[in-house]
Amino acid sequence: MPAVICGSLAFDTIMTFEGRFAEQILPDQLHILNVSFLVPALRREFGGCAGNIAYGLKQLGGTPLPMATVGSDGADYVARLDTLGISTEFIREVPDAYTAQAMIMTDRDNNQITAFHPGAMGQAHTTTIQARADVVIGIISPDGRDAMLQHAEQFKAAGIPFVFDPGQGLPMFDGKDLAHFVELATWVTVNDYEAKLLCDRTDLSCAEISRKVEGLVVTLGGEGCEVWVAGEKTLVPPVKAAEVVDPTGCGDAFRGALLFGLEKGWPLVRCAELGNRVGAHKISYRGGQNYTLTSDKIGF
Repeated sequence: MPAVICGSLAFDTIMTFEGRFAEQILPDQLHILNVSFLVPALRREFGGCAGNIAYGLKQLGGTPLPMATVGSDGADYVARLDTLGISTEFIREVPDAYTAQAMIMTDRDNNQITAFHPGAMGQAHTTTIQARADVVIGIISPDGRDAMLQHAEQFKAAGIPFVFDPGQGLPMFDGKDLAHFVELATWVTVNDYEAKLLCDRTDLSCAEISRKVEGLVVTLGGEGCEVWVAGEKTLVPPVKAAEVVDPTGCGDAFRGALLFGLEKGWPLVRCAELGNRVGAHKISYRGGQNYTLTSDKIGF
């Protein structure tokens, strides 16, 4: 059954810094920060949270419906989605704007610095979610601020259960906004840093948030993830990656797996276990959309 995936489609310019950021940035000189990083490796990839999540869900055999905007330079991205068999029904072109662009630099410890230009994503709120018999689940991933607010209300009004996944967009919202998202959502997923920020701004603990939704998932990178249901925490152990090549899109791959399991009615812990396996597999490949999934590799 189709899943509506709200979020960005973006072009990722990915650079590799062979040193460590921590060795180049002096903590006591941050007020006059002026650094330059030599990046001998550079490539351009298809990315954005909606695109990456849709790719992962499609790889698992799901039916993603990405809802996003592209600029006048987005024809190649739309053509790629068509080639992958991913519906472009809810992709809208915004003239006189660039498709969102992310400039991502990764150091040797897999730390990342990202600069993001939203471009056409700023008009994502002009697309709307409506009730449809075949749509059984959705997700709100990082997008334009107005789009995230309005799509949450629209999911709720349409009776479509959805995952609230604020990601890098979380700092755009104050505690009142975030608390309202939690009230509207069916599930919440964040990484460990975002969980601390979410709890701080809403003045709610992870246990309290989990009692307001059907479940909260907190990803912990190489440490696995926490699954909170009705105030109780379950630690889902990590899956060791065969090779750590590129962390870009790993979280989105996890969320594609999460949607796949939730649509099938799996318990949240089982969904997270699949997410850990898919994330560990993805991290062995460069870019967010260059891996392939098979049941013998992932066990789904």
